Amino acid sequence: MTPKTMGWYTETMATPVDELYEKAADLPPNERAALTGLLVDTLEGAVDPDVEQAWRREVTRRIEELDSGAAQTVPCEQVREKLRKICGGL
Repeated sequence: MTPKTMGWYTETMATPVDELYEKAADLPPNERAALTGLLVDTLEGAVDPDVEQAWRREVTRRIEELDSGAAQTVPCEQVREKLRKICGGL
């Protein structure tokens, strides 16, 4: 998908958006992911410190559960198969 195929595309955006897209698409995957995160961060607005702290505690709790064996992982393919069944093969 390119900027021209997206519903929000307008001719006035063509040059800068197309140029940025072309440059970003040529980046290695890890750099594209980092750029995506930075761009998303610009859309999210102010960060609530209490929410951030709650998420840090939750992430720490989940890591501790995995490390201790209290939580078990499910293989990705098993999750995908279950989703295919639930979503009707999508």
